[in-house]
Amino acid sequence: MGSISRIDRIIGMGLVALLLALLGLGLAQRTTLGRAVPPVAVTAGASLAAGSSDPSTAASPPTSVPPTGSTGSTGSTSTSTIGPSTSTAPTNQIPLAGPVTAVGDSIMLDIQPNLQQDVPGVQIDGLVSRQFETGIGVVQADRAAGTLGTVLVVELGTNGSVTSSDFDAMMQAATGVKRVVFVNVDVPRSWEVPDNAALAAGVARYPGVAVLADWQALSSSHPEWFTPDQVHLQPAGAQALAGLIAQYA
Repeated sequence: MGSISRIDRIIGMGLVALLLALLGLGLAQRTTLGRAVPPVAVTAGASLAAGSSDPSTAASPPTSVPPTGSTGSTGSTSTSTIGPSTSTAPTNQIPLAGPVTAVGDSIMLDIQPNLQQDVPGVQIDGLVSRQFETGIGVVQADRAAGTLGTVLVVELGTNGSVTSSDFDAMMQAATGVKRVVFVNVDVPRSWEVPDNAALAAGVARYPGVAVLADWQALSSSHPEWFTPDQVHLQPAGAQALAGLIAQYA
């Protein structure tokens, strides 16, 4: 009996130890299974998880728009001002040395003081109501007298038509002149457009000698430059036209 009781106690103690061991293992597994898993950090720009249908959960990277004129990461800026040009003179039209002769009509008389200031020594021959054909005779006479300048300014066409043959005759009369500056017209008359076309075509036929001072382009947006007759010039208009001619003469 005593022997059996000792064996039973040993067995019982072993069973108890085994049960305690099993219980401890179970508690350890439960602790492991119930442990909190740290969340995965989602950074800006991460894509939606597969199967997600809510676009609001997708984080998109911020878009940075540099300010106008920015040059990038340097942070420096540059600006430029673009405005309408008031000069129609090509950059290669450098005024020539030597005397200048200017032949024109009443518009030439309007600008005479300004032109004399802008082109010192210019010889001006202006006449009210002068026609282009009459101007050809004036240039011929100056050439014959030896008084025709190195540069000739022709401001004619305000009072009537200018033809292709008129232009060629003027160039013939100005033989030997290094540059002939033709001033086109801004006048509310039926001959304005054909006159300006004839002058532009004529200049193109004599490259290197004939040049066009495009008064029509310069003055068309400045009605305040003209007197009420829309033909003759206010002081500001006279100054502008003289300055234009001076760029060539």
